[in-house]
Amino acid sequence: MPSFLTLLLLPASWLYAGVMAVRNWLYRTGLKPRTSFAQVPVLNVGNLRVGGTGKTPHVAWLVTWLQSREQRPALLSRGYGRATRGYRLATAADSAATIGDEPLQQFRHFAEQVPVAVSEDRVAGIRQLLAQQPAVTAIVLDDAYQHRRVQPAFTMLLTEQARPFYEDYVLPAGRLRESRAGAVRADVVVVTKCAPQLSATIRQEITRRIRRYARPSVPVLFSCYEYGAPVPVTAGPLQLPGAEVVLLTGIAQPGPLLEHLRAAGYRVVHHASFPDHHVFQAEELHQLAAQLRPGQSVLTTQKDAARLLEPAVAAIVAAMPVFYIPIEVRFLADGETRLAELLTPYFQPYAVV
Repeated sequence: MPSFLTLLLLPASWLYAGVMAVRNWLYRTGLKPRTSFAQVPVLNVGNLRVGGTGKTPHVAWLVTWLQSREQRPALLSRGYGRATRGYRLATAADSAATIGDEPLQQFRHFAEQVPVAVSEDRVAGIRQLLAQQPAVTAIVLDDAYQHRRVQPAFTMLLTEQARPFYEDYVLPAGRLRESRAGAVRADVVVVTKCAPQLSATIRQEITRRIRRYARPSVPVLFSCYEYGAPVPVTAGPLQLPGAEVVLLTGIAQPGPLLEHLRAAGYRVVHHASFPDHHVFQAEELHQLAAQLRPGQSVLTTQKDAARLLEPAVAAIVAAMPVFYIPIEVRFLADGETRLAELLTPYFQPYAVV
């Protein structure tokens, strides 16, 4: 049942949804031009909702899958939160301030071996990326579901099990960037952050509700997170389950990580929670350091770790034992096989010899 505030904001949501519907109609009818790229497949990973659906680990899964098929993928993102503008190809000298925390995370995650670029204009960005990296055989667009100027070869739409798009409303009454009908553009829908043992009955019901908006033939897959052992960001003894830890997050949905740590046996004595893409300030980290007791460590996410190494705060962070918890995506049932079957045809003409 919608809350009173949601009902109050619905007229503004209808207006916003109407504007987005007209925009989508202009692209669908060709009155606004779209650009496709014959050189390589462009794979788009995005969502209808603002923040927190798990794009970063799913993009990483996709890049890893492409590498396993002997493809040479590149990543293109807008670079949300960066202090720069225009096209920029990531190098070892870049930081979260120059390319954004998520592109920096991906660049480091793949050991600087996968080209990562940022550009607000995805069409221009793809062109420059292909010109600079002619060996690339696939481009993965991160968070470009509403960037209609690009005509991708394949579009993956993500939606959280706990906050599915079909139960949400358009901004400002809800968190959707456009109406639920936008799901019709997806080639596959992935329901993310599921319980690992999600039953077939529940999966069938979620699929039924998604297909009220997506094309009837579009596969609906389900994925969950698998958390790895803590990875050191700074020097310090490895913290094992049972230890007292402080959790530091600047992400949209820290709840699942907090639940994982508690279930794994960590004693979370404090959770310093900040908004998504938060730029950590020296005073905030000084306060965090002052709260640490002997034997305690700071646990964080891989995305937050990228921002904790910014020059302005790196010295403060270096004085604390800090670890990040890596996250990988695992598909439920036969989801990985089905997704591979959907993707493989796009790479037959592009196979590396």
